[in-house]
Amino acid sequence: MSATTATAAPASGVETRPGATLWFTGLPSAGKSTIAHALAERLRADGHRVQVLDGDEVRPHLSAGLGFSRTDRDINVARIGWVARLLAGHGVVVLVPVIAPYAAARDGVRAAHAQAGVPFAEVYVSTALSVAEDRDVKGLYARARAGEISGMTGVDDPYEAPASPELVLDTAQIDLDAAVEQADALLSALGATRSREDQR
Repeated sequence: MSATTATAAPASGVETRPGATLWFTGLPSAGKSTIAHALAERLRADGHRVQVLDGDEVRPHLSAGLGFSRTDRDINVARIGWVARLLAGHGVVVLVPVIAPYAAARDGVRAAHAQAGVPFAEVYVSTALSVAEDRDVKGLYARARAGEISGMTGVDDPYEAPASPELVLDTAQIDLDAAVEQADALLSALGATRSREDQR
């Protein structure tokens, strides 16, 4: 059995379910991390094993030597995808709030999951650029507009929206609770979690 498809041995009397990867893609400040971390809290409260691979937190460890060219971004996405697939293959629910601006790189992660038989779904956080800019607590959009930084996704670097994501969430139209509920339902459909109705 390969390392990418093996599942962890269950503890006695504990129900185990297959893992899965939910990849949250969208513009910077669209709400990806907020949704992923809120969903993680809910899943942990329900007894699931969960790991969040947040792009801002993971990049310094996996891709410290990379810049922000298209090639480097694609390598970063592939590395995060590999870790996600490995964890999900061992029964962990993996939530990945990472911009991953280029469709081909995201498709590569999806294909690698499919080849390994690991459930994968793409969640497009489709919040409009104007809304994302208004929310930008880091001030990155303003710095990019002022010419202080370059390669900013959505400003001077393209974002390629998914053509057929499993779920679309516009955080300007729905609140956090609704977004978490829909993402949780998607995980249930993948077989990675039980629906809340089943838990009652």
